[in-house]
Amino acid sequence: MSLVSVPGRAQAAGTNLPDDLQLVTEKHVQYIQSLDTRKDELEYWLTEHLRLNGVYWGLTALHLLGHPEALPRAETIDFVLSCQHANGGFGAAPGHDPHMLYTVSAVQILVTVGGLVELERRGKNGRVGVAKYISQLQNQEDGSFAGDEWGETDTRFLFGALNALSLLGLLSTIDVGRAVAHVQACVNFDGGYGVNPGAESHAGQIFVCVGALAIAGRMDLVDKDRLAGWLSERQVESGGLNGRPEKLEDVCYSWWVVSSLAMIERLHWIDQEKLAAYILRCQDPELGGIADRPGDVVDVFHTVFGLAGLSLIGFPGLEPVDPT
Repeated sequence: MSLVSVPGRAQAAGTNLPDDLQLVTEKHVQYIQSLDTRKDELEYWLTEHLRLNGVYWGLTALHLLGHPEALPRAETIDFVLSCQHANGGFGAAPGHDPHMLYTVSAVQILVTVGGLVELERRGKNGRVGVAKYISQLQNQEDGSFAGDEWGETDTRFLFGALNALSLLGLLSTIDVGRAVAHVQACVNFDGGYGVNPGAESHAGQIFVCVGALAIAGRMDLVDKDRLAGWLSERQVESGGLNGRPEKLEDVCYSWWVVSSLAMIERLHWIDQEKLAAYILRCQDPELGGIADRPGDVVDVFHTVFGLAGLSLIGFPGLEPVDPT
């Protein structure tokens, strides 16, 4: 996900919504700014394992809202670099073990704030050090990627590797062909993709697999109509989207499903107006933030993916976003 307009973005969904369903931009900005001021709350420390991801989610949300200055750039870069290990990888917070997912968030943050120069100047062996950490996690036989030294594989990690390395301009450090072959091994009869070969189709895994193919320039391998049929069936009566059949709708799938539809140019296969209304009903209009479902407690994860989904369907007042 980056703030670049690309083909596939819809045109101004949400323009016919009632007055009580409006985006509370300033409240969302204030909510995100407040997140690092709650250090006396137990929840703050219970979520330390998500700290670096959380910075990425909050920063991206602020950029989508048109307020990139709302988080201090220098302090953000300092925190990211404090999470790096000697092997080039990043942990969730200082002292946490390095992992692919945190490393991807670190790269995304640094690119967003223009901090790659600081990575070269103060990081562990600069961009090359990060790329070396990522490339060593690829299985040279089947093309898959592990999340860390312990070896768990997941198509999320494969997408993360391609995403981070493409942002660093170092895709050549991995075997992209084998990575593509592994993605193809994960495709199912319904057109979707799973976490590993043989696993059921899931909207989150579809996003990472299609995103990986998009970065690799191999969208020709996607059965777009079959996949779009499965994705469009994720929309339920409320207008929200679920991640797989018979599951509840959840705002986060406003990103996983809609971004996948955007990448295969099938955004018009869902009711975008109903989706926009659902996301807006999940807002906290008084304190800001977006929840998974109306009436639930908000969090920064659902806030960024709700806003990103709205951006993809062209909701007014948001910056455009690249679906990969």
